Amino acid sequence: MNKEAKFQLPEGIKIGHAQNDKTGVTVILSEDGAVGGVSVRGCAPGTRETDLLKNEKSIEKINAVVLSGGSAYGLSSCDGVMEFLQKNSHGFAINGLVVPIVCGAVIFDLNHGEYNFSDKKMGLNAAKNAKEKNVKRGQVGAGTCATIGKITGLQGASKGGIGLGCVKVGNAFVSVISVVNAFGDVVCPKTGVVIAGARLPDGSFLNTNNFVLKGNIPALMRGANTTLSCIMTNVALTKLQANKLADIAHNGFVKTISPVHTDFDGDTIFVMSQGDEQIDFLTLSSMAVESVSRSILNSVE
Repeated sequence: MNKEAKFQLPEGIKIGHAQNDKTGVTVILSEDGAVGGVSVRGCAPGTRETDLLKNEKSIEKINAVVLSGGSAYGLSSCDGVMEFLQKNSHGFAINGLVVPIVCGAVIFDLNHGEYNFSDKKMGLNAAKNAKEKNVKRGQVGAGTCATIGKITGLQGASKGGIGLGCVKVGNAFVSVISVVNAFGDVVCPKTGVVIAGARLPDGSFLNTNNFVLKGNIPALMRGANTTLSCIMTNVALTKLQANKLADIAHNGFVKTISPVHTDFDGDTIFVMSQGDEQIDFLTLSSMAVESVSRSILNSVE
């Protein structure tokens, strides 16, 4: 497994960002369609078209995954991506028309006492900005105002944002883009040491998990969270395999966020498969978990 794999995208997949100073949108486009999957583990999700990705549903390919700020309001950014795809004739063809298949999920970043949420126009701009080689990270797009470790409020939180991760084995690769806005802390997977999260007044880390285990649960910022990831691979997958991979990839969250999948997070992982590479599923699963873990760490490096 390549420890320093360069971030790359399957041919035909593009990433675009748009933002203002309070929120933003990140779009992963597959104009010709990618086999899609999803797994929602957080208890407070805000999502669009995730039911369509269930194994028993008829649609297999999706045209975009939209990751957005703005809580549930931010789902309106998907409409702008729909408009972009429709005007360029990309989507599910039926009766001489096209219906773009756009899935999405949101983080909560309404942290300024105002309704500053990403909207249709911002989604459209993010789609227009989509490029094949777009490796922006940090506080850009959907990660613009992301924060980590909010158990004591925003005043003690660390900056979150977008992170990227990639693992390559032979010609097969798994690349991940994550928007890290977690309730818990980001921790080193090898040592468990907190590297981003809730801070004490002296600047040291509180350690959210230990704080909770001591019975300290202040009623602050509980719903203002969520980590989102989109896995992109050039390995050919069925819809069933894409959904299974999304499920397994949550182990990357478990390795690097503590606590994770809480009542106050909407943690969601999408999968987009576009390519014809072949590799055994066990290896692919390990690649996905590692890539997700690396993307979360990359968001705070």
